[in-house]
Amino acid sequence: MTHPFATPEIAAIFNSFTAPDRRGLLTLRDLIFTTAATTTPVTETLKWGVPSYLPVKPRTGTTLRLGPHKGGGFALFAHCQTSLIPQFRDQFGTAFAYDGNRAVIFRHASEIDETALQILIHRALTYHLK
Repeated sequence: MTHPFATPEIAAIFNSFTAPDRRGLLTLRDLIFTTAATTTPVTETLKWGVPSYLPVKPRTGTTLRLGPHKGGGFALFAHCQTSLIPQFRDQFGTAFAYDGNRAVIFRHASEIDETALQILIHRALTYHLK
């Protein structure tokens, strides 16, 4: 399911990604919106120059960001001061590559395990409701 971009600037950012990264990032974007449909509405905005997704209702969850990773490939970023990535790593271990407490890294869209990542996205969108 494809969701319209919130702004032309966000569309331009996605269009600036390499084709392989764009495919993966759009898959993650759709997964965020699909998960939000069963969790809490999200808003799409730009933070630090990358597409970011946060619950519409304040103090519900924490922001997720999508973008290229400095080491290559692309990533789903979470706030590094949350326990989201460490908990996800504890649960899924070496099934994914990580950047410390801040990101799950992908080299190819084929590495995206939607079922597992829905768990991470749901936890982020409801982080403050624990």
